[in-house]
Amino acid sequence: MKYVKLLPLLVLFITSCSSVRVATDYDTKADFNNYKTFAFYKPGIDKAPISDLDKKRIMRAIEANLLAKGMQKSSNPDVLVSLFTKSRERININDNNAAFGWGWGYGWGWNPWMWGGAGRLNVNQYTEGTLFIDIIDANKKELVWQGIGSGALSMRSTKKREERIKKFVTDILSKYPPGAQRK
Repeated sequence: MKYVKLLPLLVLFITSCSSVRVATDYDTKADFNNYKTFAFYKPGIDKAPISDLDKKRIMRAIEANLLAKGMQKSSNPDVLVSLFTKSRERININDNNAAFGWGWGYGWGWNPWMWGGAGRLNVNQYTEGTLFIDIIDANKKELVWQGIGSGALSMRSTKKREERIKKFVTDILSKYPPGAQRK
């Protein structure tokens, strides 16, 4: 019966760690139907405070997503794509006993397990990353769309890191162009 009570918390924990929270903003006057070609904006990308390897991973994922949307890479593009990243350490503290209404424990004595001591709090430290993807009108040199994705980063292995980067980019670009997700 204890395991049945733990299942909702486990599902919540797994989905909260694996999800990417996405927000977007865009210029309502921009005609996104006119944007058929893209190129990367190197001066902006060079300023991103991440390794060159991660920049390559992000750029490959962006390119794959935009090509899948029917755009083409060009030396004379309609839009320029830039990116920026931020990260910060986060700590989650969960009171496992309070979440299930177990209260103070059972019986008398000094034993900390009996009084909700040891094992009561679950502390989880992780790095939260934020990826900004900017779409800039190449002719006007104006930002026309920005997607922001935030979530836990995976640092365990190169493969996991690459999968996580692809998820970030795919989730963010699922909102580009504006209105595309409603079709």
